[in-house]
Amino acid sequence: MRIATFNVNGIKARAQTVEDWLRDDAPDIAILQEIKSTDDAFPREVVEDAGYTLHTHGQKGFNGVAIATRVELDDVTRGLPGDDADEQARYMEATAIGNGGAVRICGLYLPNGNPAPGPKYDYKLAWMERLQARAEALLADEVPFLMTGDFNVLPADIDVARPQVMKDDALMLPPTRAAWRRLTNLGLTDAFRVRHPGQPGHYSFWDYQANAFDRNHGLRIDHVLLSPPMADRMTDCTIQSNMRARDRPSDHVPVWVTLDL
Repeated sequence: MRIATFNVNGIKARAQTVEDWLRDDAPDIAILQEIKSTDDAFPREVVEDAGYTLHTHGQKGFNGVAIATRVELDDVTRGLPGDDADEQARYMEATAIGNGGAVRICGLYLPNGNPAPGPKYDYKLAWMERLQARAEALLADEVPFLMTGDFNVLPADIDVARPQVMKDDALMLPPTRAAWRRLTNLGLTDAFRVRHPGQPGHYSFWDYQANAFDRNHGLRIDHVLLSPPMADRMTDCTIQSNMRARDRPSDHVPVWVTLDL
């Protein structure tokens, strides 16, 4: 099973890009973030004409996540547990049914948190606490799962081209990295880093400004975290960096994980 996460930076602006990507690269499941669309305004034909079933959790003009799938999904839920007052559309879950059994797919768009300090950063850290609680609950239930999406977290200096430039950014402040470590220390595997240990220069985001992509001034902020049973089934994890050179690209590119299911 080939699963890809992709922050599309606005589905309406990236409609043709996403449709071509689904047709050409054909993930079994695509987890999309920052769709910037309500559910009813999402151009569903982009996904459905490419042969996918679409599930959305949208929000007008901001945020929003979606799952496009060619495999059976069950028990689709929307929203990260732990704060009934949170109105931001940032989280979805669904159970994928494969030949090897059921897998819980958790798609997320974690808050950016800038400027920090401030209320946006407080919200980011609180959201990460809720994400950890959800991971703990899934682990306690012995549910095989993965958490994937735009985490807006730079786990280590190797994951950013210019760490000194970013040292005061919410994506890599010490409390952010500490929250990431608490999450991974539950026993979750950073799929890409396990497959590419110690290798610099691999990024999933480049700003549109200052020729960042051409100069490879990027960030690795789109991640796939695997529970122990899923880590055992991983055969590959890659970043599709050439997507950034296509017409009307997102500032992010897809990250792929292949699982033996």
